[in-house]
Amino acid sequence: MFSKVLIVDFGSQYTQLIARRVRELNIFCEIFPFNNLPKKIFSFEAIILSGSPFSVKSNDSPTFNFKKFYGKLPILAICYGAQYIAHNFGGIVSASNKREYGRALLSKINEKDPFFNSVKNKSQVWMSHSDTIQKLPKDFECIASTDDVEFAAFKSLKNILYGIQFHPEVFHSEDGRQIFYNFFIKILKFKQNWTSKSFINETVSNITSKIKSDKVILGLSGGVDSTVAAVLINKAIGENLNCIFVNNGLLRKNEYTSVLNYYKKIGLKVKGVDASDLFYKELKGVVDPEMKRKIIGKIFIDVFQNESKLICNANWLGQGTIYPDVIESISVKGPSATIKSHHNVGGIPSDMKLKIIEPLKMLFKDEVRKVGLNLKIDKNIINRHPFPGPGLAIRILGEVTKEKVELLQDVDDIFISELKRNNLYKKIWQAGAILLPVNTVGVMGDERTYESCVALRAVTSTDGMTADWVDLPYKILQKISNEIINKVKGVNRVVYDISSKPPATIEWE
Repeated sequence: MFSKVLIVDFGSQYTQLIARRVRELNIFCEIFPFNNLPKKIFSFEAIILSGSPFSVKSNDSPTFNFKKFYGKLPILAICYGAQYIAHNFGGIVSASNKREYGRALLSKINEKDPFFNSVKNKSQVWMSHSDTIQKLPKDFECIASTDDVEFAAFKSLKNILYGIQFHPEVFHSEDGRQIFYNFFIKILKFKQNWTSKSFINETVSNITSKIKSDKVILGLSGGVDSTVAAVLINKAIGENLNCIFVNNGLLRKNEYTSVLNYYKKIGLKVKGVDASDLFYKELKGVVDPEMKRKIIGKIFIDVFQNESKLICNANWLGQGTIYPDVIESISVKGPSATIKSHHNVGGIPSDMKLKIIEPLKMLFKDEVRKVGLNLKIDKNIINRHPFPGPGLAIRILGEVTKEKVELLQDVDDIFISELKRNNLYKKIWQAGAILLPVNTVGVMGDERTYESCVALRAVTSTDGMTADWVDLPYKILQKISNEIINKVKGVNRVVYDISSKPPATIEWE
């Protein structure tokens, strides 16, 4: 059995990073909002309290009855979590004249405490708080400070409870990973046995016992998530998995044929359905990006539903939902703003009457890739960049037509091929081309042209939540631009997007 860690989310922007750091230790963890905790908390073996944008002194601050678990489960409290512990045990927390944001250096470290094993004095940590702990509660002791914060880290003298006012989960905390390692491995003696191989074995066993002799229908997209989900389910139930690969006409160049052939080659029972003309028809005249998404989602469901009816005795729907999809669909405190509708979360039509199976719903994208490699899936599929569910429709600003799609497919193919040729593709999280709704003046030969402008986008990221633009060499950009303008009829200008997320998003629509 795996050791399980519960992360109580108070709304911190870094909560997913906490989960990732714990997972990197091959220890399983789950995130739950403070106001929607699991009923069986004691099935977990430790608790992490996250940071928060709130103050523990505010009337509407997030609350958690940790005293119920104090002494029964080990607790690691981070930033707001640490202040919440101190405040509720009788310490003093107040707004400080020395607010800490950004880098700070640990000092006065209690090197004898295993929590700071191999953490050097003056280790850089990342602070992000305005309140600070002015006085520790009784039976707690300080184990580290910074120049501005006396109680940067503390612990209980009675039970396993550590509190830290910095964020070990962020990259800027130099020994953050070591601190997590010390807490879970040195102090709690957790086993590091949550691996890709153990996940596959347990997941296949669970699917087999849950599905039994039932049939499963799964919609393939050609992407990493749906492919890994399909291979996992296929490993468990074989011929009882029925895959449907819908061509919406918005895929990359030649992708429908090549991916469909690969699926058949690896033994998946898959049916290809070319519905591209239907998608083009329904998208005619539509320019609003959210409307595009809804139309594409509806048509996909209609096509998928019609094909599903041809499969007798199917009781389950397989989906490639991954953990960020699940987390982003849960609001910690009230409804969150919708930036764009998500194609992976939202359910299925009630009249389909199918139960859902989501074998990847507890995995981050990098973990999905590791599982895929362990399953011997082609590296070209596993290492493929994320691709939007609505496909090229949201990379064509304005109305979507077959002609525009074919033009953008050619541009995208040149861009991606050059990145691969120059060994840059694997170093980039996501890359693609965008067709802008403007024509620009150009000169080709002795003639004046008035043709399309395309933008190129390449970003680095770990999970897509934040991203930075890639500083591609000018020589390569020059070659890509020349190739596009010379080979793609209808394009006379190429620009490069140097916006980060935030404030921009990765996709333009």
